[in-house]
Amino acid sequence: MNRKLVTAIGVTLLVALAGCTGLAGSTGVGGVDAGDEPALERNIEVVADGEATAEPDRATIRVAVTATGDDSAAVRDELAAGDEELRAALTDWGLDEDDIKTDRYDVRESYETRDNPERTEYQGVHRYAIEIDDVDAVGEVIDVAVDAGADEVQRIAFGLSEEREREVRDAAIENAMASAEDDATVLANSSELELAGVYSVSTANAGVTPYRVSDAAMATESDGAGGAATSIETGDVSVRVSVNVVYVAEQA
Repeated sequence: MNRKLVTAIGVTLLVALAGCTGLAGSTGVGGVDAGDEPALERNIEVVADGEATAEPDRATIRVAVTATGDDSAAVRDELAAGDEELRAALTDWGLDEDDIKTDRYDVRESYETRDNPERTEYQGVHRYAIEIDDVDAVGEVIDVAVDAGADEVQRIAFGLSEEREREVRDAAIENAMASAEDDATVLANSSELELAGVYSVSTANAGVTPYRVSDAAMATESDGAGGAATSIETGDVSVRVSVNVVYVAEQA
């Protein structure tokens, strides 16, 4: 699968000039050692946001089996039967048991009959989080789940595996650092200063935004054999990271 990294950078800039106190405990980068500089006469501090995106390599599908009845035990029995059928169909398709997790289980009296002494109805829901590594198979897995008795497809989220997320996060950090250096250089030139190295650097506010699919984004197409197949359109997953960089500055 081809993957792409797209940069989207936002920057907040802070400048600290003459008379600034040193930053104790920081380790310098680029030839400047904080231990050799007990105090910075001049510095430029930059806070920059970096973002990178990539195509997803995993997906989580949430489906639910529902049941209604005038007896809570009957509702639980129906959910149990649905659970057995759903898991059997998904494992026969190729998923492991560990890929099919209970996300919610609830049996309660219906709101519509709660205040009606002449009629009692119970509602039950068993929701599952189904995780797959083949994002191209999402539509097929949905069809398997629905054919096995799933009554609702509630949510689909496309994300990244741990290894891929680390790679994209590294790219986001590189983008943030590049932006920080560019803007620190502009600030230095505008202040009759020049950069002499990095005094300290830290990261914060990292986050991942999966690509989520609503019901409206699902399409059903003919599979050419008289049946129907669900088609799901995917989108990129984004990873964002903030960096705080303090540069040593000298008079130009």
